Amino acid sequence: MAPLTTDGRARVLHDGSEMPLLGLGVWQVDDGRETEDAVRWALELGYRHIDTAQAYGNEESVGRALRDSGVPREEVFITTKFYPRSRSGDPVKTAEKSLRRLGVDQIDLYLVHWPENGATWAWPGMQKAVERGYAKSIGISNFNVAEIDELLADADIRPVVNQIQFGPFKYRRALLEACEQRDIVVESYSPLNSSDLDDRRIAEIAERHGRTPAQVLLRWVVQRGVPVIPKSVRRERIEENGQLFDFELSDDEMAALDSLDTTGGSDDALERKWW
Repeated sequence: MAPLTTDGRARVLHDGSEMPLLGLGVWQVDDGRETEDAVRWALELGYRHIDTAQAYGNEESVGRALRDSGVPREEVFITTKFYPRSRSGDPVKTAEKSLRRLGVDQIDLYLVHWPENGATWAWPGMQKAVERGYAKSIGISNFNVAEIDELLADADIRPVVNQIQFGPFKYRRALLEACEQRDIVVESYSPLNSSDLDDRRIAEIAERHGRTPAQVLLRWVVQRGVPVIPKSVRRERIEENGQLFDFELSDDEMAALDSLDTTGGSDDALERKWW
């Protein structure tokens, strides 16, 4: 596993960038007030990592909230993602547009949202985005091991992150281990499903720690050194999701949560592709 920062709250990527373990995701959050409020609340509550995407249609709202927050730009790690079905099909041109919408000079992390048209076709443009200073780091999302290896065989700049659906119920152990072996950090999206929160085994662990089931599931992720980007548009839930660094799960509790996996320890990023 790549090292954590001394405070244990960020992952050091192989290019030296520091990626906070906790972020706010804004997938399926409406552009405008809803996104602005969520991002503003998160920043007020100490989050320093915001994850958006060109496909989400809310980059402008993320940018407005960032500017209105008063938090210095250099303190916030911003991720956006190249939309493979964009009209131009060019990661450089779409990065330029993302920068304008976000109102920033550089994206901290720019991801290929999914491997449409194959693992490698977007990567030359992603590398150019780095060369032109539009993105500090580049990575991938929803790539399986075979796709990662195909990309690595062709890449001049190696991806730093693979963002995937990951949590106790989606414990893609083989994919996690393969990424770690290749010095790629796994990042977790969609770690919480409402049905998961009702599981008796999670509730028992939560009760022992005086925590919520959501906090237990998120703690399992960050305790593995995996950055996570839970989504919420409610201030109290954003605050709750952020309270992960003042308790620790035991080895037995981690193992109990490991056993909830429904993927068979898969090296696939998804059970069913949407593209």
